[in-house]
Amino acid sequence: MGVAARLQAFRAEEEDLRWEGTFEQYLGLVEKNPHIAATAHARIYDMIVSAGVEEIDGHKVYKFFDDELYGIRIPLERLVEEYFHSAARRLDVRKRILLLMGPVSGGKSTLVTLLKRGLEAYTRTDRGAVYGIKGCPMHEEPLHLIPHKLRPEMEKELGVHIEGELCPLCQLRLEEEYGGDILKVPVERIVFSESKRIGIGTFSPSDPKSQDIADLTGSVDFSTIAEYGSESDPRAFRFDGELNKANRGLLEMQEMLKIDSKFLYHLLSLTQEGNFKAGRFALISADELVIAHTNETEYQAFIANKKNEALHSRMIVMPIPYTLRVSDEVKIYEKLIRQSDMRDVHMAPHGLRTAAIFSVLSRLKESNKADLMKKLKLYDGQDVEGNDVDVKELQSEAPFEGMSGIDPRYVINRISSALVRTGASCINALDILRSLRDGLDQHASIQPGDKERLLNFIAMARQEYDEIVKREVQKAFVYSYEEAAQTLFNNYLDNVEAYCNRQKLRDPVTEEEVDPDEALMRSVEEQIGVSENAKAQFREEILIRISSYARRGKTFTYDSHERLREAIERKLFADLRDVIKITTNTKTPDPDQLKRINQVHRTLVDKHGYCPVCANEVLKYVGSLLNR
Repeated sequence: MGVAARLQAFRAEEEDLRWEGTFEQYLGLVEKNPHIAATAHARIYDMIVSAGVEEIDGHKVYKFFDDELYGIRIPLERLVEEYFHSAARRLDVRKRILLLMGPVSGGKSTLVTLLKRGLEAYTRTDRGAVYGIKGCPMHEEPLHLIPHKLRPEMEKELGVHIEGELCPLCQLRLEEEYGGDILKVPVERIVFSESKRIGIGTFSPSDPKSQDIADLTGSVDFSTIAEYGSESDPRAFRFDGELNKANRGLLEMQEMLKIDSKFLYHLLSLTQEGNFKAGRFALISADELVIAHTNETEYQAFIANKKNEALHSRMIVMPIPYTLRVSDEVKIYEKLIRQSDMRDVHMAPHGLRTAAIFSVLSRLKESNKADLMKKLKLYDGQDVEGNDVDVKELQSEAPFEGMSGIDPRYVINRISSALVRTGASCINALDILRSLRDGLDQHASIQPGDKERLLNFIAMARQEYDEIVKREVQKAFVYSYEEAAQTLFNNYLDNVEAYCNRQKLRDPVTEEEVDPDEALMRSVEEQIGVSENAKAQFREEILIRISSYARRGKTFTYDSHERLREAIERKLFADLRDVIKITTNTKTPDPDQLKRINQVHRTLVDKHGYCPVCANEVLKYVGSLLNR
C-alpha cells in the first residue's frame, strides 16, 4: 500500500470513529452496553486486562506491559490488583492519588506513558468507546444529565452507577439552548488524545512565584466579561485547566511532591470527593485517575514534613524497583539501543549480559543464605549446583531490594562512550566493562566507598564473562568434534546402563566381559560436580530419562539432558585443552591447525552470533585465559 493510500485509509478510519446523536440515542447504547459508561479507573483496568493475562509461577502477568517494561512483573501485578482492580470495583482505593515511587530510570515514566498511549488506542476501539456531551469543554459523561431523583431507578434499569454533576457550562446550555429537555442534548463519541487535550492531561511545576492555579482549574476569560456581564457566568470562564481536560481519563502530575500545597489540595478534593473548586462556581465534578511519580529521597523528605500528613494519607504509594533479573535487564538495554543510533553497531554476544550482571549485582542486598552471584543466578531462574536456597526466602529477606544501584541509562551512556572512543563497528564485553569502570569517576552520585564496591562488581562480572566465553569456545570446538562428543556420550550411556542394571559389558577388542568403566563415568560426572556419594542417584536419573524418551518414541541424545550435555562438553574441552591452547595461540599454524581454527571461527559466526571481528577477538582472548 502506497503512502497516499495509507493516508486515505487512516482518514476513513477516523471518519468511522465519528458518532453523533441525542442523549436519547445514547441511552439506547448504554442499555446495550453498560460498559461505555464506566469510570476512568474501570476503563484503565479493562484496557490493561483486555490486552491479555496469563499466570506464571503463581503470579498474574499482564501482557499490556510486555513490550516496554521488563523484570518488574510482581510490582506490576501488585499495581494492577491492589490499585486498578480495586478502584475499578469502586472500592475506596479509587479515592487516592497513585504515587509511583522508585529509583531513577526504573520505568516510572515509561509506565505512565504506556497508560497514556494505551488509553489513546483503547478509546479508538469498540470495547473502549467513550461518549461525551457535545460542546462540553470537559467531555462530560452524558448520564450526568439525569436528575438525581430519577438516578436510582435509571441505574437499576441500565446497570450502571451515575456519579457527578453537570459542569456549569452544560447546566446553562441545558436550560437556555434545550429548554431543560435532556433527551435532545447532543452527544458525540470522543477519542482520547494528549496532544489535543482530550481525556489525558499532564501538569508539570514551574517557578513557584509564577505558577498559576488556573493551569489546573481553568480561569476567567476577561475579554468576554463585557459580553456576559459577570465572572460567575460559565460562558466567561475557560475550562481549560489540566483537571478539566483530563476528565474521564488520566492526569499525570510530574514532580508532584515539589508542587506548592495549594495545588495539591485541589487534587485531594478531586480524588476524595470527585470534584474541585474553580472560579465563582459550585464544585465541579471530575472523574479521572491522578498518577504521579517520584524518587525515594524526595518521598522520604515529603513524609517527614508534618504539614503533608493529610496528603500522605490520601495517596497509594507503589514501589517500582529496578529489575533484579539479568535476562530482563538485557531486554531493557536492547530496547534502549533499538531506540538509539547504536542499533546498527554489532554487539558481541554476552556483552550486554555482562553489563547486566554488573548492574544487578549493584542492586542486590547481602544475604547470609547465598553470596551475591549465586543470588543473582537464582533470581534469574538459572540452575545452581548444590542449591538448597528458596528464592522466596531470599526475596523476603530484603523487601526493598532493587530501590538503589546502577541504573540502565548509565550503562547505555557508557556503551555509547565506548563506541565513540573506539570508533569500531563492533563492541564486546571487555570494551563495555572498561567503559563502565572509567565512568565511575564521572558519576556524581558515586562516593569513594561505593566506587570500591562497584569495581569489585565489575571484576565479578568479568570473571563470569570469562567462564561464559570459555564455554562458548568449548562448544565451538565440540561442534567441530561432534563425532567425538557422540562417541563419548554413547560410551558413557553404555556404562551407566550396565552399572544401574548390575551387568557386565563386552570388550569390543577381546570379546571378554568386563565391569563398567568407573574411571570413564567419573571423569564425565566430575566435570559438573557430581560427588562420589551422588553418582548413583545421577546415573539412575539418566536411566529414567532414557526410558521416558523411549516410551515416547524419542531418541535420547547428548542435548536431551542439560547437565549431562555440559559434562560431555567439559570433558572434551579438558581433553582438548592443550589442542585449543596451541591452536588459538600459534602465530604460524600448520594446515591442520588452520583448518581447525577456521572451523571454530565459522561455528562462532554461524551458530553463536559473532561477527568475524569479535570471533577472532574471543578466540585470542580464550587462548590468553588458558595460558594463564
